[in-house]
Amino acid sequence: MAVTEPAPAVAPAARTQSRPTDRPTDQGGEYEGILRRQSQRESAARTYARSLPIVPVRARGLTIEGADGRRYLDCLSGAGTLALGHNHPVVLEAIRKVLDSGAPLHVLDLATPVKDAFTSELFATLPGTLADDARIQFCGPAGTDAVEAALKLVRTATGRSGLLAFTGAYHGMTSGALDASGGASEVRVTRLPYPQRYRCPFGVGGERGAELAARWTENLLDDPKSGVTTPAGMIVEAVQGEGGVIPAPDDWMRRMRRITTDRSIPLVVDEVQTGVGRTGAFWAVEHSGVVPDVMVLSKAIGGSLPLAVIVYRSELDAWEPGAHAGTFRGNQLAMAAGTATLAYVRENKLAERAGILGARMLGRLQGLASAHPCVGEVRGRGLMIGVELVDPDAAGPDDSVPPPAPALALAVQQECLARGLIVELGGRHSAVVRLLPPLTLTDEQATAVLDRFADALAAAERAHTPHPPASRRVTTPRHASGPSH
Repeated sequence: MAVTEPAPAVAPAARTQSRPTDRPTDQGGEYEGILRRQSQRESAARTYARSLPIVPVRARGLTIEGADGRRYLDCLSGAGTLALGHNHPVVLEAIRKVLDSGAPLHVLDLATPVKDAFTSELFATLPGTLADDARIQFCGPAGTDAVEAALKLVRTATGRSGLLAFTGAYHGMTSGALDASGGASEVRVTRLPYPQRYRCPFGVGGERGAELAARWTENLLDDPKSGVTTPAGMIVEAVQGEGGVIPAPDDWMRRMRRITTDRSIPLVVDEVQTGVGRTGAFWAVEHSGVVPDVMVLSKAIGGSLPLAVIVYRSELDAWEPGAHAGTFRGNQLAMAAGTATLAYVRENKLAERAGILGARMLGRLQGLASAHPCVGEVRGRGLMIGVELVDPDAAGPDDSVPPPAPALALAVQQECLARGLIVELGGRHSAVVRLLPPLTLTDEQATAVLDRFADALAAAERAHTPHPPASRRVTTPRHASGPSH
């Protein structure tokens, strides 16, 4: 398993303006053949492959090289999984060490030196007093299974079944996780308003909007006629990712902690996408100082390989043996890669670096709003950044902000790809362009990313067809990228 050669951070100038239809094909047309066979063989549920028709063959750091010879700056990072980018040397060395040792690769939930090292490193990063009294459950290797485990845990521990979740949430694609997500088609979970500055559900935004959201929550729980009994738990994201990169106000997070503590409701924080330095703190809850009862962790903790766990207060550990199990709980390669990643982020203060560089990138992106009325809001925390695109010409007389522009966002994503930049879409109507670069991003690479994005935005804005009348309903593009847990 050789380390791949580093690819240049910036694609060759001659290629930056090429369109997807102009991409050179490899000898014999194998590149196009791979894409064609994928379309024929894979299910209609595939997502990223629709908007990113590339065939990665090599990758290092921020850069992916496709089978067609083009190079791309990857600001998707495996939906936030690749904290250190592609094929970081410390990750490859950790994997190689396990392979060369002759250690078993499949061990169910047995204790191993690799698992012990991972657990010790993870516990060293946990917020506040949680690590001193924590238990860990290794789950199936996807974040959605960790969400299922968290919900099962609090229901078992409390003897209650209800759940509090938030509008705009995304917690995974399995049944229970979907029930708690904002796109649930059948509401079996009590939905609470998530505070937003730009599209505030109460129309006021800011501190006042967050206060009203908290007051609504308190009233719902304390009103004997609300129809909501004391729930088993509350699950929340400190920054909603798929919901449109919406950071929760720190005061509001602290209020949720007080509300749940006062009513003996376990607080579950989903850190699947926000963890391991992504937001400028090792865990996103640290911005507010909140210590949750349960943390759901996946993506970056596996160092690019599948791994998912929950950590929680020992008083909740009311499970019977086998109450939550899975054949692939003992992924040794992922634990080794995860240990190396956690240690590298901690030792090199990459969370702090993400906060500084992310603030700089946010500032430049916010500067685009003055020249581009289609930029509704730029928001985020650390290197978790979102640009919401709107149609200012379609705003009605009663609209406090313009309606979202999903078609424009899709056009921007395509123009970015044509310039060798991979970005994601998210938000309620897939109108938010998302940037999730690795935490190893350099200043020069950040400049290249922003230059390409600004050029793509200008090109898409020039070519974009005006939005239909304000009375017409906003719809999501058919091929918008989908979420991943």
